[in-house]
Amino acid sequence: MRNSGPALSDYHINVFYSDEDRGYIADIPDLEACSAFGATAEEALAEVEKAKEAWLAAAREAGKPIPEPRYRPAIYAR
Repeated sequence: MRNSGPALSDYHINVFYSDEDRGYIADIPDLEACSAFGATAEEALAEVEKAKEAWLAAAREAGKPIPEPRYRPAIYAR
């Protein structure tokens, strides 16, 4: 079953190590407050995928618009 909305790969994901949290944080800049924690980078990525699906489902249920993927790090700018 295909979900409506952009695929996870359409959104840029930042992954970084947090000394304060002693683990990895993954976030999707295009989806406000959509982030996840993991003991490894891979775990953080898996968790942010779940967070993204929950974020999109909540937005759909509330009738809020789903943002198009726009964020790209400066290294990809032309």
